[in-house]
Amino acid sequence: MDRVVEEVEKTKKEWDEAYTKTQEYIKEIQEYGKSPMEETKSKNSLPRLNGLVQDGLSLLNSLQFNLDLLAPQLPTDEEVQSAKALLEAWKSQYQSLRLSLRNANLQAKDNMRKTAQKERELLLGGGEESTIRRRNLQTKAGMTSAAESITESLRRTRQLMVQEVERSTSTLMTFEESTGVLGKAESEYKGHRSLLMRTRNLLSTMQRQDVIDRVILIVGFVLFSCAVLYVVSKRIGILRLQRTVTAAIRAGMAGKADVAHKAVEDGINHAQTHDNVVPKVGIPLQQPMHDEL
Repeated sequence: MDRVVEEVEKTKKEWDEAYTKTQEYIKEIQEYGKSPMEETKSKNSLPRLNGLVQDGLSLLNSLQFNLDLLAPQLPTDEEVQSAKALLEAWKSQYQSLRLSLRNANLQAKDNMRKTAQKERELLLGGGEESTIRRRNLQTKAGMTSAAESITESLRRTRQLMVQEVERSTSTLMTFEESTGVLGKAESEYKGHRSLLMRTRNLLSTMQRQDVIDRVILIVGFVLFSCAVLYVVSKRIGILRLQRTVTAAIRAGMAGKADVAHKAVEDGINHAQTHDNVVPKVGIPLQQPMHDEL
């Protein structure tokens, strides 16, 4: 059998069950209030019966919607037309149930009014039966007040329990928030700790680099000072040598001039020289001095 057909059959079965139960509840509502002791003996009160009927009507409405969706998916046209006809019949039955529910509620109110009138007549009348009725009503009133007090106490207890549950929930939420905050603080602390370790390593590296730079500067300064001293010492030696040569040249020229003067005076040839005269140096007077460096 096709799956759509199975769903349609299942929907029909559910409709029949829900329709039968709803009709039974409507009949109970229609008979409600006819007996004076019915309200105490009956398990279902009038509001509860109305609630059950409303639930049944909601279920029937959803079943109509399901059949409306499944009808176009049936394999044959005959089944589609049959499902549509059944859907129209269900709609009529649904409207009939709503009308029956309205009439049943009106009948229940009329029954309760008549029953209350009868009980009022019995209470106001004389005799043993009216006395027993009053006693029963007093007993019922006492039981009702006791039940109301117990219900009120239970309601207060429930309210206190609800407040306690809400307080516990708020406390748990506070604990969860605190746990989250602590987790974030721990993660941030771990991040800062790793950052501090890297910073410490960088500072140690910078300190070592600073010491190395200082050593390099000191060694460079010492080497530079040695080079300067070497250059200065070389300069001083060359200057001394230059001064010595210049003084020797000047002295030789002065001695030659004296010899020439004496030769003129004594009539001696200019080619004759004295042994103490400095020999002629083959270096021009204006020849520049070259630095060894």
